[in-house]
Amino acid sequence: MANQRYLSAQEVAAELGISVQTVYAYVSRGLLRSEREGGHAHRYLRDDVDTLKQRKEGRRNPTAVAASALYWGTPVLDSSIALIADEQLYYRGYRATRLAVERSIEQVAALIWLGNLADRDPLFRNVQPISAHVPRPDLAPLDAFSAVLPVAALDDLAAYDLRPAALARTGARVLHLLTAVAAGTAQVESSIAQTLARRWAPDDERALPLLNAALILCADHELNVSSFTARCVASAGAPLYAVVSAGLAALSGIKHGKQTEWAVQLLADLAPVADVRTALAHKLKLGQAIPGFGHVLYPGGDPRGRLLLELVSAAYPAAPTVTLATSLVSAAREVLGDHPTLDLGLAVVSRALRLPPGGALGLFALGRTVGWIGHALEQYAEDKLIRPRARYVGEMPRG
Repeated sequence: MANQRYLSAQEVAAELGISVQTVYAYVSRGLLRSEREGGHAHRYLRDDVDTLKQRKEGRRNPTAVAASALYWGTPVLDSSIALIADEQLYYRGYRATRLAVERSIEQVAALIWLGNLADRDPLFRNVQPISAHVPRPDLAPLDAFSAVLPVAALDDLAAYDLRPAALARTGARVLHLLTAVAAGTAQVESSIAQTLARRWAPDDERALPLLNAALILCADHELNVSSFTARCVASAGAPLYAVVSAGLAALSGIKHGKQTEWAVQLLADLAPVADVRTALAHKLKLGQAIPGFGHVLYPGGDPRGRLLLELVSAAYPAAPTVTLATSLVSAAREVLGDHPTLDLGLAVVSRALRLPPGGALGLFALGRTVGWIGHALEQYAEDKLIRPRARYVGEMPRG
């Protein structure tokens, strides 16, 4: 029942410990949303039921709820961008895996920022490029992004205009800037994915849809640590350049974006190995973690990682990387009981396209920039400073 998106009135009553008549009363008071299921029957959203249960628990033990909220616990902020439900990811009601194969990253950016897929053309047409010198050409994309943004912000005074329409235009400039930096070019060509494909995988027509899909699947994932960090910075009224810089700083951590680089390294370690299962078991015996597998929000498998692996396999069926990934997924399922995540999907894309060093994480950062900007726009509109209180557990004041 835990994975159901909808419940019947009887199931709601059992979950909340109330009568069916009280369920109907909750609907009339706006505490529960109902949808007609056929005839006179109605169904109720599990998310609303879970929220009511959490409120009840909060009244009984508010300290415990507050203490656990930041660790995969109770939702702490409202957002209309991403929903994780039924082992799927949705952007504003659209399934992310479907968007990844049917839409462009520009259209998804418009959807996340403005709520409308059709807004892509005016938003990204005639973007005025903001150039910035990369201090060292050998920098990995993530490091180059972090180096360029503060310098570019000095030349983009329009970024201090925090009105909604101006913010979306600034977001487009930031996204184009990072794309140009990643591709090592002066400016974005026909599209973001096309620019990356021409520079990273020239003469390979299979690269464009893969890169576009990867960017879209990375775009947002609710309140992960980098998106929460971005919202905090936006709540202070800082411009988008600072918001994205903060997101990049969080993404660089070994418990967040660096998991993608660990997955890339795992594939490199296993590439010359004849028996992947034995090699995987050996790593476990040494106490080494296996990156790229198992996600707490997707017990049945991360749909983002699954789709990327399917797309790579379809595009490069005979590639050694695909053979290796297939063996690795099978061995991990047998040994760990876990499914591949987005991190492994990005790592396989990176090896299949022979992306430059750091390319997988750069792709992740570029896609997630869309989400950071979306969260910033929501937070600017909220116009509230995110300022939780700390529960003091140290030495009490001495007389």
